This record gives sequence, structure tokens and C-alpha cells, in this order.
Amino acid sequence: MSELFHNYSRDFIEYLQFEKNYSKSTIECYKYDIEEFFKFTTEQSITELAEIEYFDVRLYLTGLHEQNIARATIARKISSLRSFFRYLNREKLLSENPFSLVQQPKADKKLPSFFYEEEMEELFAVCEGNKPLQIRNKALLEILYATGIRVSECAAIQLKEIDFDMSVVLVHGKGNKERYVPFGSFAHQAIERYIKEARDPLMKAADHHPFLFVNHRGAPLTARGIRHILTNLISQASLTTHIHPHMLRHTFATHLLNNGADLRTVQELLGHAHLSSTQIYTHVTKEHLRKSYLLHHPRA
Repeated sequence: MSELFHNYSRDFIEYLQFEKNYSKSTIECYKYDIEEFFKFTTEQSITELAEIEYFDVRLYLTGLHEQNIARATIARKISSLRSFFRYLNREKLLSENPFSLVQQPKADKKLPSFFYEEEMEELFAVCEGNKPLQIRNKALLEILYATGIRVSECAAIQLKEIDFDMSVVLVHGKGNKERYVPFGSFAHQAIERYIKEARDPLMKAADHHPFLFVNHRGAPLTARGIRHILTNLISQASLTTHIHPHMLRHTFATHLLNNGADLRTVQELLGHAHLSSTQIYTHVTKEHLRKSYLLHHPRA
């Protein structure tokens, strides 16, 4: 990447960070997408941004398709680069946006995976026990299922952000947006027990810190650590499914809708900016109803 390209991308990343308040992971995606595109332009001997034309963009996208890159990934790259060039237009650094005419590829329609209630009971069963790590894992699973928060949001919870009187937790979501999310009696009891009986023994000689969940050495539990714990719980429960970071979040939303919650409430609890992000779960519940109908109706 030329020094000029580097400066443009650096300014854009700072704009996303300080003006748009995008999360670290989102910014990393933007940065990666821009750098990949600049590698392509270098291979095409393009030395000036103004030289990039729609034809070059089409050539770049053709190469992505030939590599069998997922449609969702290509759509993200298009979105990242369109935003980057739009920023350059706004700053009067470029007059044209070569990505303005590019259409987003239609995403593959995949319904989110979730656990059935019986499977959740199996997961909770393997957490039972009186050892500090078992108590922690029970509290961790309870809060994820009770609130539907993201794994990264769970890792960021501090002790002061839990209100046991109101049974709510302050969650720091994407773009530094905050929301209060309620939790039920099962999560309430599990978290209280964890704090009283397990957190201090796990902390041991670790440096004092305010984060709720800790690892076996007493350090703050990371999002990666939480995913590792969930994977182990799946293995212990002998479930055939493969867990991914959002699976408990999907389960939370699906179970709420299956039991009569309205879409707007679920949207607010999940912290979705747009209702369209939440509507995917209506397809899940409809599919669940369809399967139940086919299974149980005598004339199905």
C-alpha cells in the first residue's frame, strides 16, 4: 500500500473510531477490507485513488467470487469500501465513488441456530456442583440465557453494573450504546451465589479488578474464554450441535417469541438498532410451528 493510501485509510479509521464510535471488532473489519482492496489495486498498478474505476471494482469482485468467498463476506467488503469512498467524497479528497453503482449480493437465507428447551436443561445440568468453576459456569450460562447479551457484552460486565434489587444489568453494546436488560430469578440466584461463594476463591492472588466473571487464575474472563467454556459444556452434555458465539442469544430471542413476547420488546432487549435485524427470529418461530404442525396434525 502506498503512503498516500495509508494516510487516507488511517484518517478514515480514526473517523470511525472517534466520530462514529464503532466497536473495535467492527473497525478491524473495515481496516482489513480496505487493506485487501489496496493490495488488489497495487497488483493492478493503480497508484492514485482517482484512477480507480467501476471496471476495476468489478474485476476485484469477480476475483472474490472465483475464490468462493461467502456472499455475506463479499457484501461486508462492498459496504466497507463504499463507506470509505463516501468518506473521501465528503472530505473533498475524491470526486467519484467507484462503489456507488455496485449492488449487494443477495445473502444466503440461513435461519439462526438455537437450543431447544430440553437441550438448555442438559447444559444447566452439567454445571451443577459446588466447585468454584462449576458455580461460575452456572452463573455464566444463566446470565447469557436470561438476557440474550452478546458474549463480548457479558465479558465486559462489572460488579457495579448489576442491580440485584431491580434484577437488571447495565450492558455496553455496539457503538458504546448502553441498555438495561432484566434477568430472572434463576440468573439472580446463580449470580449471587457465584459472587458470594466462588469469585473470591478464583481471584486468589490476582490483581483486584471490577469485572464480574473471572477465569481460573482470577483474571477477567475474555469473550474467547467464554466461548471455550461453552464449547466444553456442550461436550460434557453430549449434545451433537456445535456452539457458536451467538447461539445462546438466538435461543433467548426464539424462546421469548415462541412464548408470546412481541417483536419490539425482543428488539429492545437484544439492543438491535433496526427491527429488521430482529425479524429473522420470526422465521425461526414460524419454522418451529410448521414442524410441530407436520409432526402432530393427523392430516398433515
